[in-house]
Amino acid sequence: MKKKMAVLGSGAIGSSIGADLTKAGHDVMLIDQWPAHVDAMKANGLHILMKEGDMHVPVKAAHLCELATLKPNFDIVFLTAKSYDTRWMVELIKPYLKSDGVLVSIQNSMNDELIAPAVGYQRDIGSAIELAAHLFEPGRVRRITSQPHTWLSVGELHGRMTPRLQEIADILKCTGIIETSSNIWGVKWTKLIANCMVMGLSGMLGIYNWQVAEEDALFRWVMQTGRESLQVGQALGYRLEPLFGMTAEDMLAAPDDMLEKNVRTILMNITKESHSCIYHDHLRGRLCEVDQINGLVVEKGRAVNVPAPANQAICDITRDIEQGKLKISLDNKAVLEKYWKQVFPAA
Repeated sequence: MKKKMAVLGSGAIGSSIGADLTKAGHDVMLIDQWPAHVDAMKANGLHILMKEGDMHVPVKAAHLCELATLKPNFDIVFLTAKSYDTRWMVELIKPYLKSDGVLVSIQNSMNDELIAPAVGYQRDIGSAIELAAHLFEPGRVRRITSQPHTWLSVGELHGRMTPRLQEIADILKCTGIIETSSNIWGVKWTKLIANCMVMGLSGMLGIYNWQVAEEDALFRWVMQTGRESLQVGQALGYRLEPLFGMTAEDMLAAPDDMLEKNVRTILMNITKESHSCIYHDHLRGRLCEVDQINGLVVEKGRAVNVPAPANQAICDITRDIEQGKLKISLDNKAVLEKYWKQVFPAA
């Protein structure tokens, strides 16, 4: 019997994954809170636009408000919602998750800290993903990272290799390169460091991700946010993992050398056309995930007495954009310079 699955929070990433799963023959329902997007999926399926060729997939879709009457019973739920929607979405879907079902968080940040207490530690599988996609028009996704270049690591929170973990990995093979990890917390923090170094910075300036490494004045922010994130992670006891083609030897290099190779490797492997999701949230006037990325480093840093002023500055400037005090602009370089002189006067 086919496993019944759901993709909860079917934005750009969730729609890309949901289309792959559906095309591969899985029984999957895409659930989202954007009414027009759900209506478009119901009427016309999903159109995934890629350089390698467009894909049109008829999908099963549902509005959040339909769950109570549909009364589905899922074996697997892939949570692909924004990090700030994690807590309430987990509570929403919990009654529809089978007693032996599993929820797989495919999100930024360290959201399993919220998920496991809600659904049960034994029903939560963590992941880290590298997939860029955009959704601006209902039912139509521009997928920047094609399947051969999409990367996903999944792991049990307790670190053991289990049959269900391998089953999840096998299911997700249709969407990209899948790895299983015995250290998913370390994998997730390693990815968080990379996100802290790039996403907020490129988003506030309106530039492509790769451009943050093109100017010394910007790259010092990349490196400082990375240093702080690394120090906080070390203080918390996370063991970092080589990602994106890096090796175990690379991770043993001096901290700055490791951080620079990590971020440059990521930037080299992503398309030149890739903007951060924070940039796209700014364009749409949406709340972005800066508090769950750079802000999480600041919060966790306070708990272990490791200051993170550069990450705090990224949060402050991003919030000013969200509140309309600043606009996405290269003019924010001057704002960054002012912050740098205040926070690092001796640098």
